[in-house]
Amino acid sequence: MTNQHPVSDPATASPPTIDFSSFDFLSPLLFFFPLPKFFENPPLSTPLNPFTMSAEEHDVTFDSADAGASLTFPMQCSALRKNGHVVIKNRPCKIIDMSTSKTGKHGHAKVHLIATDIFTGKKLEDLSPSTHNMDVPHVIRKEYQLLDITEDGFMSLMTDNGDTKDDVKVPDNDVGEKINQMYTVEEKECNIVVLTAMGEEAAMECKEAPKA
Repeated sequence: MTNQHPVSDPATASPPTIDFSSFDFLSPLLFFFPLPKFFENPPLSTPLNPFTMSAEEHDVTFDSADAGASLTFPMQCSALRKNGHVVIKNRPCKIIDMSTSKTGKHGHAKVHLIATDIFTGKKLEDLSPSTHNMDVPHVIRKEYQLLDITEDGFMSLMTDNGDTKDDVKVPDNDVGEKINQMYTVEEKECNIVVLTAMGEEAAMECKEAPKA
């Protein structure tokens, strides 16, 4: 009679294990060349690609990078020009004057920048080597049709594609006074110029809309 050996299911069978302790003749070698930790505690599973990341990690990483990159771009200080833009003390500014000077016989040329904050009008200055990179803000200028002004001072603006934009407030300055005068008092159709830079935006100009 032939002995029947049970056949194990490959799907449920445990992987073969190696007992290195039974190889006594290897003991002297193992003293000088110990086995890697991998053989002592093998991982349950090894990722095929060690550089893979989860979808959540991917989104967070690249969203943050895109956000940062979209606000400013680098430019060598010597390449800046009057009436251009630059970031000074983390504020988007318009350059109103600039000059270049040298500091000593072996010194590097330095650029003196005088600028105004494009949103607050505050005057700011900076002195940097001409070879130094400065951040330049991405400044976006868009013109909208003014539809209404709410009681809390926000304007309802129409975009080019017909949508409404309701998050720009009437500024508390000469531009705001002109908006109220032309739209509220004179009841004229107005277009509003809005500047956007470094996550901020504000109405910068009000002009009468062209007649159709």
